[in-house]
Amino acid sequence: MENLYLIAILSAVISFISTPLIRKLACIFKVVDIPKDGRRVHKKPIPKLGGLAIYIAFVIMIFLKKGPINEPEIGIIVGSLIIVIGGVIDDKYNIRPWQKLIFQIAAACVLISFKIMISVITNPVSDVNLYISITNFIAIPLTMLWVIGVTNAFNLIDGLDGLSAGLAFIACVTMTVVAFLSGMADMEVITLTIILAGAILGFLPYNFNPASIFMGDTGAQLLGFLLAAIAMKGAIKSASAIVLAVPILALGLPIYDTLFAIIRRKVNGKSIAEADKGHLHHRLLDMGLTQRQAVIIMYFISIVLGFIAIIVMQLTNKRAYMVLTIVIIAIVFSAWKFGLFKHKS
Repeated sequence: MENLYLIAILSAVISFISTPLIRKLACIFKVVDIPKDGRRVHKKPIPKLGGLAIYIAFVIMIFLKKGPINEPEIGIIVGSLIIVIGGVIDDKYNIRPWQKLIFQIAAACVLISFKIMISVITNPVSDVNLYISITNFIAIPLTMLWVIGVTNAFNLIDGLDGLSAGLAFIACVTMTVVAFLSGMADMEVITLTIILAGAILGFLPYNFNPASIFMGDTGAQLLGFLLAAIAMKGAIKSASAIVLAVPILALGLPIYDTLFAIIRRKVNGKSIAEADKGHLHHRLLDMGLTQRQAVIIMYFISIVLGFIAIIVMQLTNKRAYMVLTIVIIAIVFSAWKFGLFKHKS
């Protein structure tokens, strides 16, 4: 346990120290977010690339942690490097959505090649933890959908200072608690979530409102990718309840916000890649809340979903799926009442 505390602290320290250096680097190479349209909440240019500090801390701590680096960890490092490269290019040159997708597909393929994929699901009609193996014909596209979906979810929700980073930190804590409570023997997965949580925590002081640096697509996509990969790696698969419900709840807010955005844009005849101001954080700002207030409310929603995920992990499969269904219905109803399906350009 003491070693885990040390890992978290060192990861946070590395991230905290490297972030100002990355900020200077972003300024030198002019990788700066300049508000040019009404969608931007900030009013002055802010350097980007903050995700590099998180990646640096994450990778360094993987090498410094106790024990040799195994193949799945190599897969995660390589896959996340591809995401970071694509993110840096996007932060500098603002590439097209289909070009981002190429990097995301390549990173997902790396995970699959290292056997990090959704290979089993739990039987939803059984009271025992009966796992059903799925063939590669289903597992590969399901894994691609999961990785690309979560990666883009954290990228799309990154609209306020500290929002995406804070939600990722809460997800890390939730996944770590779930792993501990499930009696998981695979401590390396717990170590990965703790390393990532520490790296995010070291970055947050610079990113929380008023932010002095943004994580950019480099960081937002990185967080989504790493959380998707770690969830598949084993922390959630070892839970005593169901494989899919726990990560869907733990990573819930970015996932649901993205799904609502896709539905909203399709219903209103817009391209799903077309940006709008219909996300939850935009709606909260429209209510007169400050950035900090909106972010804290979204933190609270994510924490509630995290608690539900922890509860679900300890239920039988039938009850777990029942709770998941009720939560999804409640979220969809709340989103409809809140106007998240209405287009707002």
